[in-house]
Amino acid sequence: MRTEWTPQDLPGRAFYRMITAVVVPRPIAWVSTTSADGVDNLAPHSFFTIACADPAIVQFTSTGRKDSLRNAEATGEFVVNLASEPLWKEVNASGTAYPPEVDEFEALGITREESAAVRPPRVAASPVALECTLHSTVGFGTSTVVFGRVVHVAVDDGVLGRDGLPEVERLRPLARLGRNEWSTLGEVRAVDRLPYTP
Repeated sequence: MRTEWTPQDLPGRAFYRMITAVVVPRPIAWVSTTSADGVDNLAPHSFFTIACADPAIVQFTSTGRKDSLRNAEATGEFVVNLASEPLWKEVNASGTAYPPEVDEFEALGITREESAAVRPPRVAASPVALECTLHSTVGFGTSTVVFGRVVHVAVDDGVLGRDGLPEVERLRPLARLGRNEWSTLGEVRAVDRLPYTP
């Protein structure tokens, strides 16, 4: 037996809460931007993934017109910082709806560092930063998907494995679940793909 709904059965935020409780876990883009007036912004976005590998394009969704979206549109640049477990309090606190003139780095005491290829700063304590130029945006109802071309990647040497790639156990990424729930990495399994044999 199943309980079933349509979007019309759960209007407004009710269907949003249903969808976000089902599509889990979701990685978090901790997006730093700089406004046209020079004010830095930092905010988490849990609708985030890779859109394309070649060229390298990542995407995050702004539900409503948030500062991250407005700044990326105004300047054409943003940085996706990895939201890692040791930084969960800062990540959560930066989700507060500060007014546009407030710099979250300053308000929350988060140390920034200069980016290599774009104006918005990186989060100094984050183990990975993806510096992006704005590729495009696509609106869907009350949300906007922001596509960014990755022009520079900065990875802390301490999370790199022998193969030169980041090791997930060292990255310790955070993920969003439903309601106000978060998750950490948990068990990791290495499973090879099965080759097709006719």
